[in-house]
Amino acid sequence: MARLAGRRALFAVPVVLVVTFGVFAIAAASPFDPVKAYAGTAALGADQETLDRLRENLGVDQSFVARWWHWLTSALTGDLGHSGVMRQPVTQVIGERLVWSALLCAVAFAAAVLAGTVLGVLAARRPGSVLDRAVTSLGVLEAAPVFWIALLAVWLFALQWDVLPAGGLTDTASERVTVGQVASHVALPAGVLAVSQLPWFTLYVRQGVGDALAEDPVRGARARGLGERTVLVGHALRSGLLPVLTLIGSRVPELITGALLVESVFSWPGIAAATVEAATAVDFPLLAALTTLATAAVLAGNLLADLLYGLFDPRVKLSDM
Repeated sequence: MARLAGRRALFAVPVVLVVTFGVFAIAAASPFDPVKAYAGTAALGADQETLDRLRENLGVDQSFVARWWHWLTSALTGDLGHSGVMRQPVTQVIGERLVWSALLCAVAFAAAVLAGTVLGVLAARRPGSVLDRAVTSLGVLEAAPVFWIALLAVWLFALQWDVLPAGGLTDTASERVTVGQVASHVALPAGVLAVSQLPWFTLYVRQGVGDALAEDPVRGARARGLGERTVLVGHALRSGLLPVLTLIGSRVPELITGALLVESVFSWPGIAAATVEAATAVDFPLLAALTTLATAAVLAGNLLADLLYGLFDPRVKLSDM
């Protein structure tokens, strides 16, 4: 396991280098002017000399290669730079927001996996039944944009039924963050994000468990007189969940993208707002740090999927991966 993680870490180094270099190259080609974005309305009445000094102070008067190399060498020492648009160190910007984005993604991912497993198993037990057709129809949600689901959820649960808050982290009049308020406010955005991921897990579990129930080991277990619950949980479910382990890593990029949209709709204090502002203001240090963070999350998801597959599938050896 340690050897596999080490090899993946070595592989991640060139990936991060290429990704961050691409971020600086694309940002340099952007039509947005970081100086005017930093100065705001004050840039309208400023003379060219003032703008040039500001450009020099922000370090955007250099080539994007020089800016990338300076950011990279500083990042290796733990200095991710200073965000011009946020007026804060990049580490502080990410530190204040990452915990809330991680909470949202973790709750949504856990709910999607749990609900998808339950629905997939129920559908696989009775193929062709009404329940099976109803569960299979969840596949249409794959085509539904996550922001559309979010707006529909706000209209239904917050405006029509008034059972869940429409956005934010705490109640409007609250002066402190409590567990109860966070739980009630995260329910709707996490539910929307989970629904956007649910069809994939449901259909994968249904197919995997359905195929496992038709295999000879499961038939043999039934022939030995084992109970249906033992056959399902002890044999079919373990084998049928193996494809889902691979799916976990592949869903991480879409989970991150969906989380950004959901955070924007529900005004969730995660990294979505920082990402949008960094992109529109061409904030090189913050853009590079957020992109590196997203890349690391994707690579970590793929590593987690491989580790789980090696642990649960006796035919796979981690040393051979």
